Amino acid sequence: MMPQLRSLVALLLVATAVAAVVAVAAAGGGFVVTGRIYCDNCRAGFETNISHAIQGATVEMECRHFESQQVHDKAQATTDAGGWYKMEIGGDHQDEICDVRLLKSPEADCAEIELARDRCRVPLTGNDGIKQSGVRYANPIAFFRKEPLPNCGELLRAYDLYNETSENS
Repeated sequence: MMPQLRSLVALLLVATAVAAVVAVAAAGGGFVVTGRIYCDNCRAGFETNISHAIQGATVEMECRHFESQQVHDKAQATTDAGGWYKMEIGGDHQDEICDVRLLKSPEADCAEIELARDRCRVPLTGNDGIKQSGVRYANPIAFFRKEPLPNCGELLRAYDLYNETSENS
């Protein structure tokens, strides 16, 4: 199966599972947070076509008051075969900063956590203009390989992130 099709199927499965939990979380004034964890095989800082999902990775969400930094809520989740996690967080967190962060990878060769790239901020309040009630999607977060795979140089050159005007400047 093509990687894009696999990702689409995984997304549909997660969406179906989340839909069952959303009604419960929304009724209680809480949220379902879902996201994906992957291995950055090239240490590129973004997903490539040789990145892969990590099953069994552990993530933690922590909500802390933006002034006092006091923790008000915490939850942990483990990723499924597609690298997806979901967790329920009760209540509204308008006065808090909520971050999902990496805790542990089950893959010894892809377990490096790089500071500042190890977390994703997720707004958990009904007072933020987001009409989607009850569900929040976190950006993908990556564990890094200690050493990039041998074919990463060729792969990254194929992305050709530079255009002609930046090369001539």
